[in-house]
Amino acid sequence: MRAEMGAKQPETIAAIVAAHRAGTLMPAETIARTYQRIRDHNDPAIFISLRDEKDAIAEAERLATKDAASLPLYGVPVAVKDNIDALGFPTTAACPAFSYTPTHDSTAVARLRAAGAIIIGKTNLDQFATGLVGVRSPYGIPRNSIREDLVPGGSSSGSAVAVGAGLVPLSLGTDTAGSGRVPAMLNNIVGLKPSLGMISNAGLVPACRTLDCISVFALTVDDAALALSVMAGPDAADPFSRDRPLGAIRPFPAGLRLGVPRKGQLIFFGDRKAEAAYADVLKRWTALGATLVEFDLEPFYETARLLYEGPWVAERYLVIKDLLASAPDSIHPVTREITAAGARLTAAETFSALYRLQGLRKSAERTFADIDALVLPTAPTAYATAQVLANPIELNSRLGTYTNFVNLLDLCGLALPAEMRADGIPFGITLLAPGGHDALLASIGRVFHADTKLTVGAKGVAQAPLAPLPASGGDEIPIAVVGAHLSGMVLNAELTALNAKLIEATRTAPDYKLYALNTTPPKPGMLRVAAGQGTAIELELWSLSSSAFGKFVNAIPAPMAIGTVRLADGRSVKGFLVEPEVLGEARDITAYGGWRTFMAEAATKQVS
Repeated sequence: MRAEMGAKQPETIAAIVAAHRAGTLMPAETIARTYQRIRDHNDPAIFISLRDEKDAIAEAERLATKDAASLPLYGVPVAVKDNIDALGFPTTAACPAFSYTPTHDSTAVARLRAAGAIIIGKTNLDQFATGLVGVRSPYGIPRNSIREDLVPGGSSSGSAVAVGAGLVPLSLGTDTAGSGRVPAMLNNIVGLKPSLGMISNAGLVPACRTLDCISVFALTVDDAALALSVMAGPDAADPFSRDRPLGAIRPFPAGLRLGVPRKGQLIFFGDRKAEAAYADVLKRWTALGATLVEFDLEPFYETARLLYEGPWVAERYLVIKDLLASAPDSIHPVTREITAAGARLTAAETFSALYRLQGLRKSAERTFADIDALVLPTAPTAYATAQVLANPIELNSRLGTYTNFVNLLDLCGLALPAEMRADGIPFGITLLAPGGHDALLASIGRVFHADTKLTVGAKGVAQAPLAPLPASGGDEIPIAVVGAHLSGMVLNAELTALNAKLIEATRTAPDYKLYALNTTPPKPGMLRVAAGQGTAIELELWSLSSSAFGKFVNAIPAPMAIGTVRLADGRSVKGFLVEPEVLGEARDITAYGGWRTFMAEAATKQVS
């Protein structure tokens, strides 16, 4: 095969798919190369189970009968963390006594396969996805792809190392407390932790069902965003899934405001090189045109403490309580110590923590009122495997300093390589934004990563120039919708019938009020008020051709009107407003922050 002839091979998803579609490289050759690299790398701790090579090549050859242009992951080899079901492989969660054989793919894996991906194996992890270090598995410790003395990071250890070492260009991890971000930093790759519910968790062995996310490891932001777009979407099989479309990746925005902690609030545990690397990062963002805005990190630290000191550890206990009772020795001793504590929590303690979390969520909302995203170290430092084995719980906890609060606050995150330190240890940052802002993080993260000019992964491969974004069309007009025209809502078909395209989910500036109008179907009305007397209202931006925009606006009935809406980032766009004289009998629902939240609560009340 040509893959064996020593020619330079494409490494990223984008390059692999382009070569496959052009016919300069066949999918079967890419799969053969993958298996050869696995053999050459010779680390049996990366994969818990590996697909038969001939079977994988045969599947790749069958792709030749399909339309390559319709398959965004045409012939891409993918590794899957072994707590996610994939047909043809046992699911172990890194515990042989727990192992079972799934009867069908998880929803995420099914969507990858439908997009042309080829699943080649199941990767190692910290047992039951409990840990950020990658050393808590009976299947061994994967070697860090950058420096072999370092921990690989966890819990998605095998998935991160497989991408970092260049074995596959894409892998699935999971992220509850940082498992999709910490190993990304430690292996110099991109780790995308989507908004809660964006990717279905059907077919995932839960760690904490209310917080779990299936995550993405890739070499570039564009690759990670492509994989997310393939997997995103609601799923009736997962009651926690949500309709949270990715939206379009946009040019680097003018007026970007990034949150950085107040002086003295960051913790590096004495790692001066990591501290210096973070300072370099802030200079880079400023040079790119971002404005840095200080915020109070303490409420986020308090939220992080709730994850393991609060009742959420009981969710971990629920997953393995039968195994704890019947075969406790089959569970890793550190995992057993952490999860067993969940049996002792009371309902009163649970509600007390939930009340406190709600207050902390409101605090986070206020933080983001005038900030687009936070920029934090992915982890404060890095540790050698020997250090972690000698002090397993404390050092693991330190690695979660800037990750443990994220899912509790329903934030999305994007972990990016930032610098290769002089001592050969990779340093990374994570961008964080409110749930639903995944496209914003990708839009700014891709520019930052390219600006670092770091090689990707551990193979020393240079980054390709950023691919140009799809043209929006010269006559495209954006429109902000706040109510029944939102994606998935009752009037959204009026937009899609005009070939409107979703650009992004965002919010207004904090000077609007929202009212529930007495209309059929139910609609909200948004009104601009004096600065400081309103709040930021959730909305979606859609784009329409100029002719479609005219048709759409002409069909809007009173008391709705199209006016200028100011967005949180300072942009002004056309969008839905309401005539103020009709608000006398309308209900003020501003406190809900958006029409979706209001309608969801209304539906709950109807059911009960």
